[in-house]
This record gives sequence, C-alpha cells and structure tokens, in this order.
Amino acid sequence: MTTALVVVVLALLFAAWVLSIANRLDRLHVRTDAAWAAVDAALARRAVVVRALLNPELSAAASKAEAASRADREAAENELSALLGALDRSAVATALAAELSDAEERVMLARRVHNDAVRDTLLLRRRRVVRWLRLAGTAPQPSYFEIAEPVAPSDAVMITPRPSARVVLTDAEGRVLLFQGFDPARPQELFWFTVGGGVEEGEELRDTAVREAFEETGLKLAPEQLTGPIWRRRAVFSFDGRTFDAEEWFFHATADGDLAVDTSGFNDVEETIISGHRWWSAEELRSTEDTVYPVQLAELLPELTKDWDGRTRPVR
Repeated sequence: MTTALVVVVLALLFAAWVLSIANRLDRLHVRTDAAWAAVDAALARRAVVVRALLNPELSAAASKAEAASRADREAAENELSALLGALDRSAVATALAAELSDAEERVMLARRVHNDAVRDTLLLRRRRVVRWLRLAGTAPQPSYFEIAEPVAPSDAVMITPRPSARVVLTDAEGRVLLFQGFDPARPQELFWFTVGGGVEEGEELRDTAVREAFEETGLKLAPEQLTGPIWRRRAVFSFDGRTFDAEEWFFHATADGDLAVDTSGFNDVEETIISGHRWWSAEELRSTEDTVYPVQLAELLPELTKDWDGRTRPVR
C-alpha cells in the first residue's frame, strides 16, 4: 500500500510539473504572437512615414514590404532599410526626419523584443519533455525576424557590400556540413550556416569557394569539383555592430569518404563566433527548431542529388 501511495504521489507531482511547463509554453507562444504584432505595427508606422517623404522609390519599397508575405517580409523590409540608409536626411524636413528616426527606433526595439520572445520559446520547445510529450501541440514554431537595425543619423555609416561564395558540402549519404555560430552583439541567438566566406579583392567566386572550403574544413577541392553557382542569396544584416549588404553565391561539392573536418585554418573571427559543426540530413533539417541559413536548405538539399539544370535559384 505504501509503495502504491508513493507511485501515485510521484505521478501527481510529475503531472503537475508537466502541466506547469505546458502553461509556461502557452504563455510564451502568446508572448511571441503579441511581440510579432508589435513588430508588424512598428513596420507599418515606418511605411506610413516613408510614404510621407514623397520619394517614389521609397514609397514603392514601403508598399512592397507591407504587401509581402511573412516568408518574404525580411527581404522586403531589408530592401527598404537599404534605401533609407542611402537617403540624404539633411534634405528632409526636420520634423519629418525626426519622425522617421522615431519610427526606425520603434522597429528596432520591437524586433529585439520579438526575437527575445522567440529565443525563450524555442529554448523551452527544445526540452526533451516538451518534444516527447508534444506539449507544443499544433502551435507553429516561431522564427526570428532578421532585419538590419536602423542606424541613427548621428552615427550614419554606409551599408557595406559583401559578396561571398559558399559551399554546400555534402557527404556520400547526402548530408550537408554546417557550422554553428552567433553574432557577437547577440551571442544568445545561435544559428547554423554553410561553409564559405567573403570574396577577397581580385578573387573569382569559384576561387573563393575553393579557398574557404580548405580554410574551414581542410578539404582541398579543385575548381572543377564545384557545381554551380546553384543558388543566390541576397540579405541585409547586422553583425558585430556593422551592417552588410550580402550577396551570397552557393556552389555544391561532395566530400569523398569520411572527411575529418579540420578547422585549424579558421581566422580570429571564426574562432570566436563558431561554436561547433556537424553533418545534417534533409530530414534532420526539416525537424529541427534551430535557425538554419539558407532557410530553404531542407527542401533544396535533396535536389543536389539530381542532375543540375544549370539555373541559379534565389534563396533566403
């Protein structure tokens, strides 16, 4: 009887613990939804102010951003941010310039609150008890909203162009090698990304891909072993306090045998911000709640095992 009572008590305690986690997760989902609503409202206000500038190019970009789907919103808002970054604000009426700066500040704050809510929600969703008992239910997985933060006029800098070459490096099983890293300005927000890096002066894209593959993995590839470029990604993003306009060209290569990844060629920045690496299957990419770039990698990865048709496709 005593043993049975202990079992009942433990079961009740476990049930209460699980219920508390489920309630907390539900509150986090509500918080994330509210935070996104705040981001959406801040972006809408920025669009209204932008249209008041009576600049046809900016007005068109603002309308495009407002009409974009959630999946395309980051790219559209980053396009608008890039145009605003190049705007000569000295020619804008003082009151309107102040209103624009206020609108941009509100976008920045709303985005940070939203991403903090997403981070907390994803951390809880990754716990084993949440995954095993499916406590998230049918609630969609929240995602970070990655747009370049506006720059105050007093600190205005040009957005830095950054062409780069990346390598979708797969093994014999069709898995892709990804590195995990973070932005030093936001070390709590981890994400996964492919091999690759910036193009050096006078360097061809394919040569950059070969060099980066060797520096980051130790794999020596000949230029003709690369297929592509297969994809192209354009994104404006902030990293370590700087804003970049990135144009990324993706190549594909296959590693023969078991590649022992050698990261001894990392530069100082890579050694600081890269925390690990692993091989991912398409199925693992589809089921993970981690942030992975490019976003469509899970759906595009299986296509690499088929014949490439020679077209370069845009990705996010």
